[in-house]
Amino acid sequence: MALAIPLVWTDDHRLHEPGAEIWVGIRTPAAEVPARAEAIREALVAAGAEVVAATRHGDAALEAVHDAALLAFLASAWDDWEAAGLPVDPGQDRVVPYIFAHPGLVAGIEPLVPAATWARPGAFCFDTMTLIGPGTWEAARAAADAALTAADLVAAGGIAYACCRPPGHHVTRSAYGGSCYLNNAAIAAQRLRDGGAVRVGIVDIDAHHGNGAQQIFWERDDVFTGSVHVDPATGWFPHFLGTGAERGGGAGRGANLNVPLPPGAGDRDWLRGVAEIVQAARNHGVEALVLALGVDAAGADPESPLQVTEAGYREAGAIVAGHGLPCVVVQEGGYDLASIGGLVLSTLEGLDA
Repeated sequence: MALAIPLVWTDDHRLHEPGAEIWVGIRTPAAEVPARAEAIREALVAAGAEVVAATRHGDAALEAVHDAALLAFLASAWDDWEAAGLPVDPGQDRVVPYIFAHPGLVAGIEPLVPAATWARPGAFCFDTMTLIGPGTWEAARAAADAALTAADLVAAGGIAYACCRPPGHHVTRSAYGGSCYLNNAAIAAQRLRDGGAVRVGIVDIDAHHGNGAQQIFWERDDVFTGSVHVDPATGWFPHFLGTGAERGGGAGRGANLNVPLPPGAGDRDWLRGVAEIVQAARNHGVEALVLALGVDAAGADPESPLQVTEAGYREAGAIVAGHGLPCVVVQEGGYDLASIGGLVLSTLEGLDA
């Protein structure tokens, strides 16, 4: 039987070639490469999925969850970098920050947006590994359109999958990082809200904490955010947050749930966390879900110490589908090219059962 969940796709993802990551000061090969999305598409098309082209949406959908200053920076970052001659002197072929507006530096003073092109990225990025090159903005913008198109498809019910690349779940309202530039899951959730869902839930099953949606919706009650991930306290990105004590603030108190897991955790503990988050979202009264689907919790993935199996991903899909809610599936991590397509397919098969 053909997979009934449509695949929202854009060729523009290929425009983003990060080139490398700068990790502990060393230039290393990038893990978030175009072949990721191509492998997923191949697996889903072979399973009979209908391919739906992402459609362009207005900037208001991005501005609903991101600061205008961040969007303006991302849209012009490469052109400004190139115009400043930085690819020639000193020979840096990607936009990469070197100084950051750390709280210990600015000491409560509102920091300037640097006049120097080479300093400006540090006002908007929180790491050195998320590089910007020619085409990065266009690809990130297209990924957001894929998420928005999927949200439109499920406005009247059902499930749709957006093959978003680059991924987005680490992006906050005003800062990018973690190989992410726009928060596709948050953008989709807001789209569902604007489409009439009184409350929406984001269920993040990527191996790493979904810090971006947590921050964006921290003080909001209308979007429940939940994440099951490897415990950052054991040495994993994003390092500084992602604990179970983070429950939301202000009007959003109680609308955030983190389930951190120890390295080596497998299907049993991970699926328990998935079920806990989905049930908490249902208890919160959500009328639609966004599944932030990272498949980097799998045992073969080089970016995670978790040991989730393909069967585990299929069961996670079934857990989400079991609540009968409209669901937008947004692609996040997953870096083992040999298994990424099968893992995404298994999750969608669980949702489609």
